[in-house]
Amino acid sequence: MPLMLMISAAVYGGAAGLLVPRPAYRLAVEPGEAWRADCPGGHPVTGPARGWLGPGRCRACGPYGPRAVVTALVSAVACAVLAAATGARPELAVWLAVVPVAVLLAVVDWRVRRLPDVLTLPLAAGAVLLLGLAAPSARAAGSWGGAVLGGLALGGFYYVLYRINPEGMGLGDVKLAFGLGVPLGWYGWAILITGAFAGLLLGSLYGCGLLLRRSVRAEGRNDGLKQAMPYGPFMIIGVFLGVLLGAAAAP
Repeated sequence: MPLMLMISAAVYGGAAGLLVPRPAYRLAVEPGEAWRADCPGGHPVTGPARGWLGPGRCRACGPYGPRAVVTALVSAVACAVLAAATGARPELAVWLAVVPVAVLLAVVDWRVRRLPDVLTLPLAAGAVLLLGLAAPSARAAGSWGGAVLGGLALGGFYYVLYRINPEGMGLGDVKLAFGLGVPLGWYGWAILITGAFAGLLLGSLYGCGLLLRRSVRAEGRNDGLKQAMPYGPFMIIGVFLGVLLGAAAAP
């Protein structure tokens, strides 16, 4: 049963990951710019859901945006590992629903240092709603109240960080934190703290490496050290690790 569950989750994750490149390309724009409606060659983006789902490919120009094989592989592996750790519990359906959205957010943030509200806000609301549906089941291994409090706590924590250093963190990170705190809070405060710390640690390590590399390249100039770094992918990885730990430790 666990093996079949993992295989099924991996197939789902791979299929969902194939739908990520097109929205990732369309959403990866600078703040204030409209979502992309054309491919890099200027042809209108078409496909399922009015051109919002599917691999980034134009009949005239060929592929564009992130590589579908990469997003499919990442999503498939993440879903399979979550299935192995969670088992046939109702919250697994929520984790599987969140994975492709998290992959999409990570890709967009990595490309343009932006976390669109059109993704972060529905992620938070959807996670709360879906876990609310899963909570009454006798097989559920978490707490819906803890999930709600976890989202509020992590969002509030990141808001404090934003107020302390608004140049180093954006409001998009704060809004993402509300959604990411929900699955962590589902498994309790210890997992919430662990997942949040893991994301901050990974982001800090990457930031330190980035500063060292840029300082060497700058050779006395400080203009190369003011570029923003994406926190979203590291926050998402931290939550992924936290949920794995919480799911594996759940009775």
